[in-house]
Amino acid sequence: MQRSPGTAGFKSPRALSPSRLTHAVVAALAFSSLSLCLIVAITVLSTGITMAQPL
Repeated sequence: MQRSPGTAGFKSPRALSPSRLTHAVVAALAFSSLSLCLIVAITVLSTGITMAQPL
């Protein structure tokens, strides 16, 4: 990392651009929400199947 002249902090040579970072965050949120919906659906279905079976 190199020190940027006239500014505080450091400048990384391979810093992510804001649009790439935004796309990465959106993709991560979409994946996590899809995973959560899938887990909830499997839980609801398995609970329904378990309650439908006679004791």
